[in-house]
Amino acid sequence: MSLHQMAVSHPFLLSSRSAYNLNPLFFSKRSRFRFPLSHSRFTSINRRSFAVAASENGTFTSPESVKSFDFTSEERIYNWWQSQGYFRPKLDSGSAPFVVSMPPPNVTGSLHMGHAMFVTLEDIMVRYHRMRGRPTLWLPGTDHAGIATQLVVERMLASEGIKRVELGRDEFSKRVWEWKEKYGGTITNQIKRLGASCDWTRECFTLDEQLSRAVIEAFVRLHEKGLIYQGSYMVNWSPKLQTAVSDLEVEYSEEPGTLYHIKYRVAGGSRSDFLTIATTRPETLFGDVAIAVNPQDERYSKYVGKMAIVPMTYGRHVPIISDKYVDKDFGTGVLKISPGHDHNDYLLARKLGLPILNVMNKDGTLNEVAGLYCGLDRFEARKKLWSELEETDLAVKKEPHTLRVPRSQRGGEIIEPLVSKQWFVTMEPLAEKALHAVEKGELAIIPERFEKIYNHWLTNIKDWCISRQLWWGHRIPVWYIVGKDCEEEYIVARSAEDALMKARDKYGKDVEIYQDPDVLDTWFSSALWPFSTLGWPDESAEDFKRFYPTTVLETGHDILFFWVARMIMMGIEFTGTVPFSYVYLHGLIRDSQGRKMSKTLGNVIDPIDTIKEFGTDALRFTLALGTAGQDLNLSTERLTANKAFTNKLWNAGKFVLYSLPNRDNVSGWQNIQDCKFNTEEYLLGLPLPECWVVSKLHMLIDAVTESYNKFFFGDVGREIYDFFWGDFADWYIEASKARLYHSGDDSVTLVAQTVLLYVFENILKLLHPFMPFVTEELWQALPNRTEALIISAWPQTSLPRNTNLVKRFENLQALTRAIRNARAEYSVEPAKRISASIVGSEDVIQYISEEKEVLALLSKLDVDNIHFTGSPPEDAKQSVHLVASEGLEAYLPLADMVDISAEVERLTKRLSKMQTEYEGLKARLSSPKFIEKAPEDIVRGVQEKAAEAEEKINLTKHRLDFLKSTVVLSQ
Repeated sequence: MSLHQMAVSHPFLLSSRSAYNLNPLFFSKRSRFRFPLSHSRFTSINRRSFAVAASENGTFTSPESVKSFDFTSEERIYNWWQSQGYFRPKLDSGSAPFVVSMPPPNVTGSLHMGHAMFVTLEDIMVRYHRMRGRPTLWLPGTDHAGIATQLVVERMLASEGIKRVELGRDEFSKRVWEWKEKYGGTITNQIKRLGASCDWTRECFTLDEQLSRAVIEAFVRLHEKGLIYQGSYMVNWSPKLQTAVSDLEVEYSEEPGTLYHIKYRVAGGSRSDFLTIATTRPETLFGDVAIAVNPQDERYSKYVGKMAIVPMTYGRHVPIISDKYVDKDFGTGVLKISPGHDHNDYLLARKLGLPILNVMNKDGTLNEVAGLYCGLDRFEARKKLWSELEETDLAVKKEPHTLRVPRSQRGGEIIEPLVSKQWFVTMEPLAEKALHAVEKGELAIIPERFEKIYNHWLTNIKDWCISRQLWWGHRIPVWYIVGKDCEEEYIVARSAEDALMKARDKYGKDVEIYQDPDVLDTWFSSALWPFSTLGWPDESAEDFKRFYPTTVLETGHDILFFWVARMIMMGIEFTGTVPFSYVYLHGLIRDSQGRKMSKTLGNVIDPIDTIKEFGTDALRFTLALGTAGQDLNLSTERLTANKAFTNKLWNAGKFVLYSLPNRDNVSGWQNIQDCKFNTEEYLLGLPLPECWVVSKLHMLIDAVTESYNKFFFGDVGREIYDFFWGDFADWYIEASKARLYHSGDDSVTLVAQTVLLYVFENILKLLHPFMPFVTEELWQALPNRTEALIISAWPQTSLPRNTNLVKRFENLQALTRAIRNARAEYSVEPAKRISASIVGSEDVIQYISEEKEVLALLSKLDVDNIHFTGSPPEDAKQSVHLVASEGLEAYLPLADMVDISAEVERLTKRLSKMQTEYEGLKARLSSPKFIEKAPEDIVRGVQEKAAEAEEKINLTKHRLDFLKSTVVLSQ
């Protein structure tokens, strides 16, 4: 295909857009200007394809042979990278390593946009620092996800008619491992699909032998320091899963409910002496231990110190007390205190020394404390209790009430606050060290505003419940003595053998022991992730010595407390060092309307489906344009725009390849390779467009590198995008056509070829961390590639640039835009070449005239009828006068642009029509009936239309006056 044929086949490459148009990231329409290439005289342009070189290894394709980038090639490229060992750290560079521990997704998981976000951002960091020459380790892995995995396998067994308890613990664990081996790799393969350049040879799983050893060691050490204890405290209880769950695994939702008003009679009083209590959970009244009122509430002051009778309990009495905790304006101002079933009541009871009464079994049924209601499900008991309260005249009323309902993240059931015997970690001494780490600058949290949230949480931290009543997970390394009190007599050990030996030393050789049935909270093992994955507790392990502490921890801001803060505390406690230097927090992915994605709303966007439609690069680029810590609204429009960006890159690569010399043009290629863009002398020797684009590139490299280093990834993406599309594609590629097709001078052509290649290959380098697949494909298609883009050197910073020459080209751009706008305003036919007089000072005219061919090409001027002068032309009054910038003007002869008589006739008809429409609008506005009766927004709309019509009429009149005066002057 010849260049002329290519120009016809791919007019996209011949387009130029007004710089006044909006960035396509905001989905604007663009004007297009196309130029015929029928007069091409340059014969050294490449007629032979580089596609052969690009596809020699069967991995890559070339823009010369493929119309657009094929998304299906992404997996092929990824497998090639991995097979070449590019994801493993190169340890011979001598520079400090860059290490990221991947937040381990649940082994049960399937890729969602949250995963896509963290994979994108972490891969950007890793690819950037790899190109900077640092040994990079991105360590991947998955989490055993105790509750989620056990739930999945239990459901699978239920479909076979099998219950977990029927199998027994060992057989159930065996079934879970079988499930993990069969299905556990799904999320890993999906992460690879996103282009994650992790070192998969170091992939970890939280139940691996090494990580399990670390978990046991951590528990033992904390217990030896007195930081782990056992006790009965309030926890979030899942009746269906029969386990305590963490705060993170509880989701609150606003749901319609009922507020029940119940009479509590005052003991020893008359029938009129009673307190009305409003509650949303009447079934917990069996656990009431007191009735509280506000000490300033005069309605109830006479009852303070007396006893109240709890309904339906056969006369059980509880004290009536006063406490400022009670909100006298909520409900009736009377609070029932049920410390066994409410977090706030529990804290109040402990403060006041009240007893704790539990009325519920672990399965959500009521226990013997509830008397006749024993054995009933909590919700069934609620219905029956209310019915009987009505029968006994103790029910006052019930009314609709919006509830904040705690539900299990995994099963969806309502969580029950319950006092249960669990294992806890004392957090305050650990939190103190983590607070100091941020205060002393050992750890930076990005964005900085999250430091306040971090500090607040650690300052008010509560002890951590680390035990779970599950079978899948790390078994708690505690053994009890048969026949002894579990709370008083137990042994903490690193193994069953060690535990038995300790027991025999203390209780004799005939002692029998059994292990605590509970497992550790999944977050306990995750808290050790940055160092357990590198070999800890073996601090002599090579990976631990080389890669710990890590560099960056990147994750969602929603788990700053539950995971990030715990890693910091554990890292300092066990290694004496903060586990990472930076915490980068991303926001949530929302839909185009800013709503949280959910199956209920039907607005969930699947990353794999998105990749199939738009490509991985477009998805990654879209996600990376967000701002740290802020939620991102994801829409099809954004994805479509960035898919177009991928195509634009591909077509630009096609243009560059077709513009280069033949592969066998040895001298031409030698000249290209000899160019020294890193010297100011070479830069100043370039023609104006070339000096401008190279200077802008060098400025971009510095700006982008700084933004990468500051974690301003959104800025990086926008800066590269704007340069590539707004400067390189729109302006320089178009300007280069004057060299390539019209110069007739091989040396001038060579300069354009050299600059095109230099700028484009550096764009690919800068963009590679964001869009790895299309950039690698294009890089491999370029000639003389000695290494893969993924491991190529990052562009050098502080390269020469000339701001004065940049401003000169900006004047040329301003002149071009002014001429283009005038052509559009006067509806000049796109293919028509017009004459022009360019007026300016001597130095301006000198550098503008030197780029006469470029100006003619970009502005569609007749190159033989462009006149450069220091004063207005004789026909100035018959020309359209344009002021491009200070000291630079243009005069476009009107007769060259339009048929004046025909234009006068057209505008006269148009003016008549506009005046008719305007008079109709004014008539409506002058009608009192319309003004009085029409809605305010309708009236305002008519007023705005009238003002707009008046402005258009005035402009058209001015245009007509100008055209008529031109006719008179020409006669």
